Amino acid sequence: MDGGDGLQNGEDLWVLCPSYRDVASFTILRSKIQESIGRAPPTGRFPLRFVVVDDTGGLDPDIEQLAKFSDCTVITPPFNLGHQRAIVFGLRKLLPQLRDQDVIVTMDADGEDQPEDVPRLLAPLAGSLSALCVARRTERQESLKFRTMYVMFRLMFRTMTGTTVRSGNFAAYRGWLAKRILMHPYFDLCYSSTLVSLDVGVIPVPCARGTRYAGRSRMNMLRLLMHGVRMLMPFTDRIAVRALSAFSVLFGLGIVLAAVVVGVRVFTAAAIPGWTTFTVLGSLVLSVVALGNFLVLFAVISHSRGVSLANVEEWNDGSAGGPPTSSD
Repeated sequence: MDGGDGLQNGEDLWVLCPSYRDVASFTILRSKIQESIGRAPPTGRFPLRFVVVDDTGGLDPDIEQLAKFSDCTVITPPFNLGHQRAIVFGLRKLLPQLRDQDVIVTMDADGEDQPEDVPRLLAPLAGSLSALCVARRTERQESLKFRTMYVMFRLMFRTMTGTTVRSGNFAAYRGWLAKRILMHPYFDLCYSSTLVSLDVGVIPVPCARGTRYAGRSRMNMLRLLMHGVRMLMPFTDRIAVRALSAFSVLFGLGIVLAAVVVGVRVFTAAAIPGWTTFTVLGSLVLSVVALGNFLVLFAVISHSRGVSLANVEEWNDGSAGGPPTSSD
């Protein structure tokens, strides 16, 4: 190994960023990444390639400025996909060009993912094709309102999934791993949380969140809530199991309460308060609702699981956009 940032001679480093009218920020980011990699321990000579996914669908006139950079490629989706799906779109377009030993870094184009952290994110990849490194956020320069909402979201996320996601789009892994995970259907839902939802060993690297280089953020409260919902989607199985457990407990509790009241009424002479009848009825209604939710959720799980695995055989054969297999 030639150095401490996970790169060897002959390996390409691909930096992929989604951009929604953020060309000015990306230009600064590109320069800072080149500088940061240059300051890293000696790694030999390796190609550094930038891929920008124009998430305006070709409507950003500033994107033409990137044509002057020979190390920069622009990928244009047919329309605005949102930054999560735009990353996946770009990565899947990139798959045929990737070699197993190549390294991919995905990060935001606005500077909030700091270029100075790239060498530290690459370091654990040394000598491993299957390692997946994600930036674990240690500091956030946000408003009190955002921090409060973020804490509430983390509590809800932990309750529903049993895990905590403290990472974003800032991640690094090799082409070998990319070819084996990026066609998973969960990536169509949310890139950042799918990375940690799959059964892949994740290496968290502490990274503070930076500040935007230029322009202003277009993330409002509505988009933030939508992003939070999408982050939950790759954890459908875990949420479903927890929900089914809760519904089962509610159903069983309702039946037990109803049985106890009926037993006291039939087999004993004890006086039963008038509110007991309403309690029994409420318990039975709660049980029926819980049972109904159980059945609906079970049907949804079965259907979504079948859809998510549809055409997987064709993908292995290379006919559904997956990595082509060798003919010999």
